Amino acid sequence: MRIWVDGGLRDTEDATVSVFDHGLTVGDGVFETLKAVHGRAFATTRHLERLARSARGLGLPEPDPREVARACDAVLAANPMPLGRLRITYTGGLSPLGSDRGDAGPTLVVALAEATERPDTTAVVTVPWTRNEKGALAGLKTTSYGENVVALDRAHREGGSEALFANTRGRLCEGTGSNVFVVLGGRLLTPPLESGCLAGITRALVIEWAGAQEADLPMDALYEAEEVFLTSSLRDVQAVHRVDDRDLPAAPGPVTAKAMRIFAERAAQHPNP
Repeated sequence: MRIWVDGGLRDTEDATVSVFDHGLTVGDGVFETLKAVHGRAFATTRHLERLARSARGLGLPEPDPREVARACDAVLAANPMPLGRLRITYTGGLSPLGSDRGDAGPTLVVALAEATERPDTTAVVTVPWTRNEKGALAGLKTTSYGENVVALDRAHREGGSEALFANTRGRLCEGTGSNVFVVLGGRLLTPPLESGCLAGITRALVIEWAGAQEADLPMDALYEAEEVFLTSSLRDVQAVHRVDDRDLPAAPGPVTAKAMRIFAERAAQHPNP
């Protein structure tokens, strides 16, 4: 495997960053995950724009989009595979062992791993912890993923592939790495960005392509909805057949199935929408 680290491709055993990198010591970094099909990444422009927004929100220098795109192209070309998870990581770089950021400049890493096709349906688990919609990191895709690791581990132990959070007001927010949609009274709805959820790339495309609407939703919407589905770069649109102990045996329902079909068709026609 060939990985891009700070300006060039390296073999896996040589693709290292310093133990003093701020992304390692305090989670001072941002990242993007792109779906790559036969060497071509999906929605690259949108992902690079969000990477820049997250960097600005964290106070990092804005990454050079041409350099990041060049790194992505090099990694994809060096590691041919039918389906891959392309990960861009951009950190605060060499820094003191504390919260203060150093002046050595950011670290850029681009890596690729093989991915498998996701099943059409999955189970999700709600967790007791909350997203802070007013926190400094709200809406940013940062490498500070500790709470996601804890929540996802709980979901796995309870038979789910994803954990869903409320925000501090008890309103439906998001998953550890996904956005959530519900169908209520035939309407396709998803929490607004003000809930503290990430502005997901797939989320935005489903709103645009499938006519979903933003709505401030209680957590109970998960137990009242006719249909529930998740979106993310690797899931695309994935139906939910169980929420905690509630089964949705008809998953994917008609609204979800339509969103899945529309997304697959549009994504095939427009690889960089």
